[in-house]
Amino acid sequence: MLVAIPLLIVPVALYNLLIFLGGGGGVLDEVLFRLPMTSGAEWAVKVGDLILFVSLLLLFVELLKSTSSQRVAIVNHALSMTLFVVCLVEFLLLPGFAGSVFFLVLTMVMLDVLAGFIVTIIASRRDFDLTPR
Repeated sequence: MLVAIPLLIVPVALYNLLIFLGGGGGVLDEVLFRLPMTSGAEWAVKVGDLILFVSLLLLFVELLKSTSSQRVAIVNHALSMTLFVVCLVEFLLLPGFAGSVFFLVLTMVMLDVLAGFIVTIIASRRDFDLTPR
């Protein structure tokens, strides 16, 4: 049943923890580490960047999960839609969530919802074809 839980809840929960316990959106701009590049420049990786990177990886896994036609996929779609609604409400109503990092996470959650429903509809149309052969 753990397969039904949308993986994008991890970056959303992490973002919520950072905002509510970390004291606001300033924590997202903290530099975690710096990497020297071959060009001589230095790449400063921030907390918000890491959240976006983890979100992209989990979105890829979610898109792969959406191709399954198990019954648990319907529960996953419903939970993903619920997560999207919660993220949208946070983005619109809470000041710590009105930033680019959370907007991009919100967009990834929306893409997960759309991909899940579209893949399910296409797969069900293929399974239930009424055209004569």
